[in-house]
Amino acid sequence: MKKLWGGRFSKQPEEWVDEFGASISFDQQLASQDIKGSLAHAKMLFQCKIIDESAYEKIKNGLLSLQFEAEEGELTYSVKYEDIHLNLEKLLTDKIGPDGGKLHTARSRNDQVATDFHLYVKEETLLIIDHIEELQKSLLNLAEEHVETIIPGYTHLQRAQPVSFAHHLLAYFWMLDRDKGRLQDSLKRSDIMPLGAGALAGTTFDIDRNITMNELGFRNKYLNSLDAVSDRDFAIECCSNASMIMMHLSRFCEELILWSSEEFGFIEISDSFTTGSSMMPQKKNPDMAELIRGKSGRVYGSLISLLTLMKGLPLAYNKDMQEDKEPVFDTVKTVKGCLSIMTGMMNEVKIHVDKMNKAVHQDFSNATELADYLAKKGIPFREAHELVGQMVLHCIQKGCYLLDVTLDEYQEWCPLVENDLYEALSPKTAVERRNSEGGTGFEAVRQQIDAAQSKMAVSNN
Repeated sequence: MKKLWGGRFSKQPEEWVDEFGASISFDQQLASQDIKGSLAHAKMLFQCKIIDESAYEKIKNGLLSLQFEAEEGELTYSVKYEDIHLNLEKLLTDKIGPDGGKLHTARSRNDQVATDFHLYVKEETLLIIDHIEELQKSLLNLAEEHVETIIPGYTHLQRAQPVSFAHHLLAYFWMLDRDKGRLQDSLKRSDIMPLGAGALAGTTFDIDRNITMNELGFRNKYLNSLDAVSDRDFAIECCSNASMIMMHLSRFCEELILWSSEEFGFIEISDSFTTGSSMMPQKKNPDMAELIRGKSGRVYGSLISLLTLMKGLPLAYNKDMQEDKEPVFDTVKTVKGCLSIMTGMMNEVKIHVDKMNKAVHQDFSNATELADYLAKKGIPFREAHELVGQMVLHCIQKGCYLLDVTLDEYQEWCPLVENDLYEALSPKTAVERRNSEGGTGFEAVRQQIDAAQSKMAVSNN
């Protein structure tokens, strides 16, 4: 097969060299974006009188035919033509004849692939945002049901203070909201058109880049041709944003895994998202949560791969940059899959309210309430802190909890203690009273839910 760029060469590469250098095995994912870009480019060439109407109509109709065949999975690609760009050009030329060769006028594969890649990242970013919003809705629905469900709050994975379960869930809602904000902001960097930059220096043809920019729906265009073909910041940013999403999902999965264990027993993950053991009949393993936790490393690897790929490249385009697509393709697929699984898990998760309630009544997470109680009686907080530490040690040695201590024992320990202490030590009271803005108090959490719902309503308009 004759190479589309082969005029300068006297010897054809061996087949295994072709296979090593080809990218068609993976960049065929860009077929729809490549055809879209070519349609816009052809229209611009015609409107700028660089090609005539007859050639334009043939090219347009040929591309539309290829687009239909691509959507139907009917196109066959060849390693001999290296990538999706040359494969589609060859298929177009086979379909319409020599006029197909006019399509590449005033265009290089360098600005062509960069344009395709921008279109892909922009489209997939919007889809990832949709997936995030589905998970946010699921968390909000669950939070609304469990404002007054109380769970131990942890620091250092040690019980700290009781919190509303809704409050805990909403922490992940806001993490995801920041992820969504980063993605939305990143659209500014992917929404820039490289087309018209040529190989690196522009073109001698009198093109109009505004025509292609408007046809392709880009808001801006690169103002430097060298930057246009060599920039992969938008791809790196895509993987960086995805890494943050995966970090948040991984943290959440770690908690789901812990909560679903017998030691915690706070939740039960649906059978749809768990597996059994080939040896131990009793097992119900949280495999999907574990896989999401594990796949975070895969996405981090893609980010490091791209950063390493780009760190030593001189301007402008280098063949190394062929390696930019697979990490992004894999990252996009992984993140969308993980977000979908997380949404499914949260839609079907079973909450064991009784075990959560039992947990907050059998720990010392109300110790701060006792210290605050003493401080309100006039004891300096540092002194109160020391006294409560002594009382906790006393309870540990006796095998009881603060709510089990009798009033006589408390008054012997500190004469200022009165019967109202027991209400103050109640986990419900401990949570209910923390109504500072952003706190875990029930009213504060309801206000937080209202704020979250308003945020979602704004983003959906």
